[in-house]
Amino acid sequence: MKDILNRLFNHEELTSEETKQILLNITREAYPEAQISALLTVFQMRSITVDELIGFREALMETRVPIDFAPYSPIDIVGTGGDGKNTFNISTCACFVVAGAGYKVAKHGNYGATSISGASNVIEQHGVRFTNNADKLKHSMDECNIAYLHAQLFNPAMKFVGPVRKALGVRTLFNLLGPLVNPSRPTYQLLGVADLTQMRLYTNVFYRLGIDFAVVNSLDSYDEISLTDEFKVMTRNYERIYRPQALGFSHAHPDELFGGACKEDAALIFDNILNNRATPAQTQCVIVNAAFAIQVMEPEKEIEECIAIARESLESGRAMKTLKKFIEINQ
Repeated sequence: MKDILNRLFNHEELTSEETKQILLNITREAYPEAQISALLTVFQMRSITVDELIGFREALMETRVPIDFAPYSPIDIVGTGGDGKNTFNISTCACFVVAGAGYKVAKHGNYGATSISGASNVIEQHGVRFTNNADKLKHSMDECNIAYLHAQLFNPAMKFVGPVRKALGVRTLFNLLGPLVNPSRPTYQLLGVADLTQMRLYTNVFYRLGIDFAVVNSLDSYDEISLTDEFKVMTRNYERIYRPQALGFSHAHPDELFGGACKEDAALIFDNILNNRATPAQTQCVIVNAAFAIQVMEPEKEIEECIAIARESLESGRAMKTLKKFIEINQ
């Protein structure tokens, strides 16, 4: 590690094989915490390269608890988090809308790092018990089109860097890795990022990994399509900036997307949306994110058609029916 650190201090870049080996060595407790801390600090001082990020990802995927959802060709919908906006859990709501529309969803998530509305917070509040049992997860996928993969049950390597990350108290490269290490290796992904630099990084990573994707960013720094400003979408097929009004949506105010002051508030907002009893801003925000996820899976469809599919899933009650069935079989 000393040689690696000296190279990094001299502004050298690492290969994917080198970063993969570094993380595997961390899981073998080959380095003292001080050196791990220095390593993480370096990558906060400069941008991580695509090769470096892919190498770290490969190590986590090699040490993960695997789950095979390949026959389902599922999508994951996730934001990087940490945008400081404290929104309700838009991506998880969108997952149930997409599943209600008949598409398969492999949702990978964790407890919120900067809010009480992380995916696992909201799911757990509904009485769901997390599992990494493959048969139970496939049963969930078969019965209601969605399975939830709680990150802590699938990524044991993360525990080796947990104390250092907690001591540092700042975002590290592991925050970048979170959206890339869904243990089921989903066929499709909708990823929300908080800035355009991350958008370019993840787009290049997805190209290299061969994943069909859409990366989205609201230009006022939300890591999802918030409808509070224009938003950018990058896919394999296009790169475009949209105005909410051009897609038939009203401009949203940031206060309208607040995630609540406690976990009970977060769960209530979640339920109101899927019950089609939420505010127009909350409802439209979920619909537009679900629509772009649907278009990732069906790129031949115009986004207006995907919006109609997402809206029908919500307004017909099928999204809520999906949530109720999901809770029933995952308790």
